[in-house]
Amino acid sequence: QLQLVESGGGLVQPGGSLRLSCAISGFTLDDYSIGWFRQAPGKEREGVSCINKSDGTTNYIDSVKGRFTVSRDGTKNTVYLQMNSLKPEDTAIYYCAAVRMSLRQLRLCVKPHVFDYWGQGTQVTVSS
Repeated sequence: QLQLVESGGGLVQPGGSLRLSCAISGFTLDDYSIGWFRQAPGKEREGVSCINKSDGTTNYIDSVKGRFTVSRDGTKNTVYLQMNSLKPEDTAIYYCAAVRMSLRQLRLCVKPHVFDYWGQGTQVTVSS
């Protein structure tokens, strides 16, 4: 059974950092590309970043480029989202998602319907 479990969310002050984890079971990162999404109250789910299954190509939306970094550890079957210089507008529930296809283009990474499996989400709140 494929399962994704996010962790690492919390309350942080503006300018602070958090590292989210997406622990994966039932499949390996060699076979699935992983995306990170977020959803703020009253807003649609937004694609943030993704990492391709075969070559580790990463993509980011403009609003997080230079602040967020996605990475993976195949030995732990875990994908990370390092978030630095956090802003109040980054406040949202963050989800990781998986799809078997390759994802080398941002335009695919940011579309929720592309992904087949989802975690339950972890809350990130950026506030002073």
